[in-house]
Amino acid sequence: MKEALVSVIIPTYNSEATVLTSIHSVLNQTYQHLEIILVDDCSNDGTVALVKNLKNTRIRVYELSKNSGAATARNKALEEVRGRFIAFLDSDDVWHPKKLALQMAFMKNKQIGFSFTSYERIVDHKNKNVVQVPSRMAYHDLLKNTIINCSTVIIDRKIVSEVRMPDLRTRQDTATWLSILKRGNHAYGLNIVLAEYNIRKDSLSAEKGKMAVQTWKMYRTQEKLSYWYAAFCFSFYAYNAIRKRVTNKR
Repeated sequence: MKEALVSVIIPTYNSEATVLTSIHSVLNQTYQHLEIILVDDCSNDGTVALVKNLKNTRIRVYELSKNSGAATARNKALEEVRGRFIAFLDSDDVWHPKKLALQMAFMKNKQIGFSFTSYERIVDHKNKNVVQVPSRMAYHDLLKNTIINCSTVIIDRKIVSEVRMPDLRTRQDTATWLSILKRGNHAYGLNIVLAEYNIRKDSLSAEKGKMAVQTWKMYRTQEKLSYWYAAFCFSFYAYNAIRKRVTNKR
């Protein structure tokens, strides 16, 4: 496990203000056997030039010919990974330096294929709260609590096997975790804060409404839940979404 290659997937779109900070948080990990697969979703700013100027052999950059969404970008990266382990990081999020080392050791000790961690939720670079995670989640748990943050996930492809994101503009990450758990896998939480999830204040109101609508659509269209079971899960989802925003404030 110590020598296992971790392939870190970073999708980007007009991320010139944040992408280098995200990349350096990967390159500065204490666990160094890694590669970065960065897929740019047809940016029209300087994102790609900034990354290529790093001239780092552990970074491979791919450019989509048209803007297609994060799911398509991540799926392109999934086609190019070389590692047994895959990790995800959004281009405005940041890892703590020991993130990979601690999480890989956790997966080795537990002999598990899917893990995620606690994280710090940061709004507008100042309002912060910690989102703590449960020790284990099954399919029906995740339906009621979409707590798994994409930038904290590591997957062992030898155990989990196929990983591919559905072609959704939003909620594609949660839909992916659900597809993995539906096959009988479990996701295991490491309740240590190892990542920072950054949110712009001006996107909060739109995010709340959009995520609620897309979560409902995911229940009914992607997961094909009955109306009443979808409503049951949605009530828990709404409660847990509020908890994520207000608990453990700093």
